[in-house]
Amino acid sequence: MYTQLDIETHFEGKLKIAYLNQPDTMNALTKPSLSDLKDFIKECSDDETVRCVAISGRGRAFCSGQNLDDAFVQGNEHHDNDIIRKIVVDYYNPLVTEITRCKKPVVALVNGPAVGAGAMLALICDFVLAVDKSYFAQAFSNIGLIPDTGGTYFLPKLLGRQLANYLAFTGKRLSADEAKSYGLVAEIFNEEEFAPKSMEILEKMSNMPTAAIKLTKKAFAQSYTNTLREQLELEGDLQQEAAETEDFKEGVSAFLQKRKPNYKGK
Repeated sequence: MYTQLDIETHFEGKLKIAYLNQPDTMNALTKPSLSDLKDFIKECSDDETVRCVAISGRGRAFCSGQNLDDAFVQGNEHHDNDIIRKIVVDYYNPLVTEITRCKKPVVALVNGPAVGAGAMLALICDFVLAVDKSYFAQAFSNIGLIPDTGGTYFLPKLLGRQLANYLAFTGKRLSADEAKSYGLVAEIFNEEEFAPKSMEILEKMSNMPTAAIKLTKKAFAQSYTNTLREQLELEGDLQQEAAETEDFKEGVSAFLQKRKPNYKGK
């Protein structure tokens, strides 16, 4: 079904992992891989059996960014002057939209270098788990471009204006440790621990009350533009919605009965 992705399913279908599967190019992004990834995220969002989604890369890299041959050779047979805009609008923007509005938690498993659009692909996920040898680079300025893949929206919010400017202007490479110190990475593991430790976290996420996580994501997203009064009102509305879920009833019952809750994501 997916020509550019390697899909794994775990925990009785509750977790799905999409691996970018072009290791010869360090998983450089192409129009087919961007479309496949967008479709994968949407399918997972709509599938009630899926509770957690992850993105990673095969080989030694997470993602090296846009495949320039795909953009300028295969993608420009008619010598369009606005080919870059078309790729951003038709391929990158729909993927960013699907990841940010996904009803399930989307986790980036950064197994190696994440560069340019590859760095932003990781950073627009809900959180990042990284191997200690990985690094992140906003390499757009190195070829005379600006951050895309949501970069101009998310980087100032994640880092503040000064640091976002510095990283975007210079293309400075951040080690995994530096990225974590800046709040870009949630957890770092050494190479031997990366797979098992990441899977422990993903298993936990796959058994969490997914409906509440979806509402939390919605609240956080709207906080960027809401006033405090609007956000407090939204919290009241969403909290009521969460309280009407089966997961909330199960959580309260489990607490009172002093047992582990069995959430269904509903």
